[in-house]
Amino acid sequence: MSQEIIQEVTFFLHSVLMGLFITFAYDWIRVIRKLVKHGSFLISMEDFVFWLACGIVVFYMLYRENNGVLRWFAVVGASLGMLLYKTVIRDWFVRVMSTCIYKILWFIFRVIQIVLKPLKWLFFKVKRVVQFVAKKIRKCQQFVKKRLTVCIKTLKMVLCKR
Repeated sequence: MSQEIIQEVTFFLHSVLMGLFITFAYDWIRVIRKLVKHGSFLISMEDFVFWLACGIVVFYMLYRENNGVLRWFAVVGASLGMLLYKTVIRDWFVRVMSTCIYKILWFIFRVIQIVLKPLKWLFFKVKRVVQFVAKKIRKCQQFVKKRLTVCIKTLKMVLCKR
């Protein structure tokens, strides 16, 4: 086989792999969307940034492999890669990955809750002690204020008599 044909076949296979990669990356965005609810504005922004990045990556591949010339079989190869990914993987990847990540996060948060439970109990005990001490300090403050007020009034009466 000639070198040119090998180069064209390699370029086609790279296009197929690029299609696979683009679809795989977008499925990860779908997994994140399934885990964290998004508004339509945020979804639009994510899609815009994703497709902008994909355009840059595809242009770089075209520039590197084919001197920036768009060849229709590269588009067909990328489409074939996307179609191949969708027929083999389908939506089970998004479902399985989002379920696994959700369960892992649930487990982590549950472990954190169990670990922090004694600290929560300690926090509430310390809070009750601090509130008790603050109440006693307020009572002491009121008592001192009353005594000082009585002393000041007595001092004023004594000074006014002289």
